[in-house]
Amino acid sequence: MSFNSFSFILAFLPVMLIVYQLLIRKNRNREAKLWLVAASLIFYGYAGLSALAVLVVSMLVNYLVPRRFFPPGETRTNAAKRWLIACIGVNVGLLAYLKYFDFALSALGGLVNLSFHPPQPFMMLGISFITFQQIAYLIDAYHGQVESYNLGDYLIYITFFPKIVSGPITRYGYLVPQLQELKGLHSENLAKGLYVFCIGLFKKVVIADSLATLAGAGFDTNAGLSMLEGWITSLSYTGQIYFDFSGYTDMAIGVALMLNIKLPFNFNSPYRALNIRDFWGRWHITLTKFLTDYLYIPLGGSREGEMKTLRNIMITFLLSGLWHGASWTFVFWGFMHGSAMVIQRLWQKLGIKLPRLLAWFITFNFVNVAWVFFRAPDFAGALRVLQGMFLPSAWGEFSVFTSISAADLYITIPIAIIAVVMLLFKQNSNSFTFDITPMNRKIFPLAILVIVSVLFLNSSIPKEFIYNDF
Repeated sequence: MSFNSFSFILAFLPVMLIVYQLLIRKNRNREAKLWLVAASLIFYGYAGLSALAVLVVSMLVNYLVPRRFFPPGETRTNAAKRWLIACIGVNVGLLAYLKYFDFALSALGGLVNLSFHPPQPFMMLGISFITFQQIAYLIDAYHGQVESYNLGDYLIYITFFPKIVSGPITRYGYLVPQLQELKGLHSENLAKGLYVFCIGLFKKVVIADSLATLAGAGFDTNAGLSMLEGWITSLSYTGQIYFDFSGYTDMAIGVALMLNIKLPFNFNSPYRALNIRDFWGRWHITLTKFLTDYLYIPLGGSREGEMKTLRNIMITFLLSGLWHGASWTFVFWGFMHGSAMVIQRLWQKLGIKLPRLLAWFITFNFVNVAWVFFRAPDFAGALRVLQGMFLPSAWGEFSVFTSISAADLYITIPIAIIAVVMLLFKQNSNSFTFDITPMNRKIFPLAILVIVSVLFLNSSIPKEFIYNDF
């Protein structure tokens, strides 16, 4: 079940909210928590019962081990540390098996010149996000940051349906305190949540899915691209992935806000960044925070000399690339960003400050080129797009895009213009979440967002969110 489906918008969400409100109004908070867990499991189980079964078993293991071996207020023993390492290993092993099994065998087969064709493991939706949150819980519990163990709170923390598939990645100590005093539906939060949800829906079904038409035409062809086609292809995907992922995040934040639960922001106008460090402070913010707290700092961070600092940066970004997908192109994407972070750190030591416009231009174009490797099915596909961008055999011809109907182009071109304006000039959608402007002033734009989004939803098969695959 996806946020951009009629089954979610017209059935699941209204029923979930109504039952939740009825339970809260009768002061049945415990039952309301159980309902949140049940609704979240139904939401997740829609993708497959095998994945649901694995999720339930993994949650029980990750809850029971800390409860038994990491009691609050007690000094951690060597045995507790071994249990922590073992549990992290099990979580990483499960992730590796479900997500990287085929990739690992292909890489091994390439080394020994053999071809392996074992049965494929099933796809577990949101496995990367779930694994990170399980690991965060284990580490926080080991360090005494989980004050008490409550199965209901823990289950909500892991399964809470707005964030289970693609985040935002949250820490136990951020979400659980909001569950201690559940409140009924609040008219202002309900209105603001609905507004932010509709912004996200518009981003996804109107902008991202329209840009996907152009990006797909360029990336999914074996033909060479002209310079114009190459740049349209790369820029379309740069816009698509932002509006797709930030649209999902807006919808998740909006649904949670309807339940009076605040999820952390994940984006802050990343394409306005003036350097690569600034970009990662604006893009997928909760992933950056997780990798900093649970990987970069434990590796030593910047505390052990310059060379080890640069090493830690590269390790963090290489693993970030691998976390995104089981492909060498994802690893190379991580390598590019890690290298850029290293170069920026060395550049800062020179004390040379670039003009703002030039700094933005360099940063944006680097990110745009890096996205080519993120999107392309393989290195050959990435190089084909890059060749069109920088070493074209033709300049302005449109041979690849002729497969797109004229009607689609008439719709996509103005939407692309709207996307550019929103990316570079409009107020960030984060500000709408806690905007104190009376909601009656939002009714007209809200109606426009809903009408246009529904028209687009009704005219095509809903497309999956990009980060559903991660």
